[in-house]
Amino acid sequence: MASLSLCSSLATTSTLSQNQKSAVPAFKTNLNFISRSLSSLRLALPKQPLFVPNFSQTGAPSSLAESETEPITEFEPTVEIAEAEPKREEVFAVVMVGSRQYIVFPGRFIYTQRLKGASVNDKITLNKVLLVGTKTSTYIGKPIVPNATVHAVVEEQKLDKKVIVFKYKKKKNYRRNIGHRQPITRIRITSITGYQDSPAVTLP
Repeated sequence: MASLSLCSSLATTSTLSQNQKSAVPAFKTNLNFISRSLSSLRLALPKQPLFVPNFSQTGAPSSLAESETEPITEFEPTVEIAEAEPKREEVFAVVMVGSRQYIVFPGRFIYTQRLKGASVNDKITLNKVLLVGTKTSTYIGKPIVPNATVHAVVEEQKLDKKVIVFKYKKKKNYRRNIGHRQPITRIRITSITGYQDSPAVTLP
């Protein structure tokens, strides 16, 4: 009888051990499933603003409180505005120098034929003024405008660009190649005066 009881106990223990071994993998699979499901879940927490302490209520240092309350003053750069010079009257003139006529404006320069006896920085006056014009009126000379003068300053005496003069005669073996540079004078117009007393033709 004792042998039978031992065999039965061994059989029961063996069956229990087999049942436990079979239960362990099932428990592991359940754990794997639970871990996967938990990893797939995402907790959505409401976004709360960060807590910013108010130094005035919590007893902040006095230096920080004073820096917040003090107004910030911006330094603006001072710009000095130069006084505008009075505008000159816009006027032009038609003047004759030698055998040519030029339209002149105050402040501009022109090139004329060589003025004999004039050197650099000499002041000259041109009296053959044929016409003077402004924004509102025109002074026409017959043939010149009386008392009208153009004041100018000689700036430079020089030679103009070279001009090639080529002469040729066919069947005569005649060829001449000559270069020429015309002497010219550069003058700058300073002012136009004396035309105010003349009769003017008012433009419409």
